[in-house]
Amino acid sequence: MSKIEQFIIDRLRERKDKLSIRNLSTNTPPFDFCSNDYLGFARSGELKKMIDDTLAALPNYLNGAGGSRLLSGNTKFTEETEQFIADFHLAESGLIFNSGYDANVGLLSSIPQRGDTIITDELIHASIIDGCRLSHATRYKFLHNDINDLEAKLKLAKGNIFVVVESVYSMDGDIAPLIAVLNLCERYKANMIVDEAHATGVFGTNGRGLINQLNLTDRVFARIVTFGKAIGVHGAIVLGSKNLRHYLINFARSFIYTTAAPIHNIVAVRSAYQYLNKIDHQLVHQKIALFRRVLKEQNINAFDSESTIQGILFSSNEATKFAAANLQSKGFDVRAILSPTVALGKERLRICLHAFNTDEEIISLANHLKELH
Repeated sequence: MSKIEQFIIDRLRERKDKLSIRNLSTNTPPFDFCSNDYLGFARSGELKKMIDDTLAALPNYLNGAGGSRLLSGNTKFTEETEQFIADFHLAESGLIFNSGYDANVGLLSSIPQRGDTIITDELIHASIIDGCRLSHATRYKFLHNDINDLEAKLKLAKGNIFVVVESVYSMDGDIAPLIAVLNLCERYKANMIVDEAHATGVFGTNGRGLINQLNLTDRVFARIVTFGKAIGVHGAIVLGSKNLRHYLINFARSFIYTTAAPIHNIVAVRSAYQYLNKIDHQLVHQKIALFRRVLKEQNINAFDSESTIQGILFSSNEATKFAAANLQSKGFDVRAILSPTVALGKERLRICLHAFNTDEEIISLANHLKELH
């Protein structure tokens, strides 16, 4: 056996021993409390028809882009869609990336330079961490949602300063103190970047996000909006100034050196944004309120979250995996979030609520959680 094969086997065995090994599965229990499809767009027949109708009206569209946006992969429809989405979010401009990961890596690896400073919340998404690692800037992290610790890091910062937060955090479901963070950024002349992945579609007028809901659109440097959560399709967009868009076209390697999304993907994104204007945005919040109320009645301790993401702490990989398997055997698609994805001792069930979850499903899930606790 080669040395590298032995290395691979040893690392996998280490994960197995810690009960944190990851495996792909096609097993999906019938009651979805797992996916990020918060509004049900990914399964919507009406949205699918809108997409099909738009594609039918496009003459001679290609199956694939054939190259990057800078080569053969750009279209007028794509550029119009970017501006359509930017206008929706009350931004000056936007640039579509193939995924939220690509967007965060492209933005964070290209804008901050050597001598600059990036400050991120300690629970920031892995894609942002990877983008920061690829830049040559000095990097600090501050304690989760801790304004005092953020200010302490701002006092150390030099050069152009970037503070990066998520409006809704993907593992805890809690909301960043956006106004307080922005006020500090302005005091220290820092540029605020906000990942709105889990707020888009859920918060703000017609799902425009928390930055819009709080009337902060003109004060942030950049927003990252992903299309694979509540929007129900795939891809992402970086929102900001026209100058930022032009800069990313020239310097964001995850944009420059990748094949563009095919036109049917862009059509799906455009149609999903149009569909946002047709739905009842209060429905998913009613489901969140019901779940929170039933948990309280059952005396089940959950993370403090007003978002679609709810967490139940189990504090070990073994206990969390057992709880998830128990719920899955009863038809509830609930997944265990294990260390090292989250910190040791912070293992939890991550429960996602959707507009399509019935009240009966939500109440039944809470009752089964009570049995596990």
